Amino acid sequence: MTRRTFLSAAALPLLAQSRRKPNIVLILADDLGWGDLGCYGQKEIQTPHLDRMAAEGMRFTQSYAGSTVCAPSRGCLMTGMHTGHARVRGNSPRDTHLRPQDVTVTELLKKVGYRTGLFGKWSLGGLSTTGYPTRRGFDEWFGYFSQLHAHNYYPEHLLEGDREYLVTGNFGAKKTAYAHDLFAERGQQFLEKKQEPFFLHLCYTIPHANNEVGRDTGNGMEVPGDEPYTGKAWPQQERNFAAMITRMDRDVGRLLDTLRKNGQADNTLVLFTSDNGPHREGGHDPEFFRSSGPLRGIKRDLYEGGIRVPGLAWWPGRVAPGAVSDHPWAFWDFLPAACELAGVAAPRNIDGLSFAPALFGKPAPRHEYFYWEFHERGFKQAVRMGDWKGVRLGRKKPVELYDLAKDVGESTNVAAQHPEVVKKIEGILATARTESDLFPVRETE
Repeated sequence: MTRRTFLSAAALPLLAQSRRKPNIVLILADDLGWGDLGCYGQKEIQTPHLDRMAAEGMRFTQSYAGSTVCAPSRGCLMTGMHTGHARVRGNSPRDTHLRPQDVTVTELLKKVGYRTGLFGKWSLGGLSTTGYPTRRGFDEWFGYFSQLHAHNYYPEHLLEGDREYLVTGNFGAKKTAYAHDLFAERGQQFLEKKQEPFFLHLCYTIPHANNEVGRDTGNGMEVPGDEPYTGKAWPQQERNFAAMITRMDRDVGRLLDTLRKNGQADNTLVLFTSDNGPHREGGHDPEFFRSSGPLRGIKRDLYEGGIRVPGLAWWPGRVAPGAVSDHPWAFWDFLPAACELAGVAAPRNIDGLSFAPALFGKPAPRHEYFYWEFHERGFKQAVRMGDWKGVRLGRKKPVELYDLAKDVGESTNVAAQHPEVVKKIEGILATARTESDLFPVRETE
């Protein structure tokens, strides 16, 4: 059976169980680490609503971001391509955007009648480009179009549709309109319209730092107040960091409650994840709360801490409560999963495989390997092949090899003991990518 035949066969029972197309809500946090939620072992930061989401649904233990920074990770999520094939492979150059031929999951869902909304951070194309949200399938759009703009939690302007939206509450020295709260409220308003089926993409910027404020003041963790951590004997940056996550948790809880109140919960899949691992920015120390959990590395690393992220799925009556899945999937698998659930064909040239069957406790197709590349501070590559993880920190550098089944913290390089595995991974590193004019690899890297 070919991979595509398997996908088509797997889709039939899933679609047959429901006459209605399911609503899909995709919530994306920004720089949230694998260990930042209570359901993943966090002891200090309060996340009761996300923990409840996990208890009422499924917690994935091996979900992976598309990249280790913002823009390429989001590009993988939208297009079903990994960073060896995607158009957007890094945050720079900043004018990099999706092209007309880069088909998005939103465009595919619109073809079969989905109402679509995006609120928050985009990063895949500005107003004058073909990557702008309203040109990539979103009916409603409100937020930041670039990661640099999104550093500011109290912006004087945002974008709404194809127009500038003035945030008058932040004019001058005023700081009364917290951008995250605006996005959360727009998400609520989108749900209250009760027009189905819908695809709602909430791209929260929490807990990303305001790097510019951080450089000026030492504290780039912007939040209206540090409740419920006021008085904790922690650095102010860490009180703010924790308060940001708890604030986001509150709004996820509100969203789930609204779906229940509206009678939409039994026909809505809600997914929650993060665009990459935790940051060391704005005065925040990722070691303070052990944001990577047992994993090695943080944002901008291709070790597990930079790319393995929380993954929660909630769908009352469809996803079994309290389920824990070790099925490995990556952001480029979201597009085919959403297409399978919606009953629309995914493009044949993508890298993704649908993880939709895993949501219902059924076998899902597995990748022969996962591939990542990253172009900041030199050229880095990583491959996961089964439980083997290969990392190469430069085209001329040797491959490091880790056995994730025995060493999830990637503490012991076993390349010398397994030359045959290293050779296979070297072959993948050479063939899993195409050259990019926007992200050239110099021979010295």
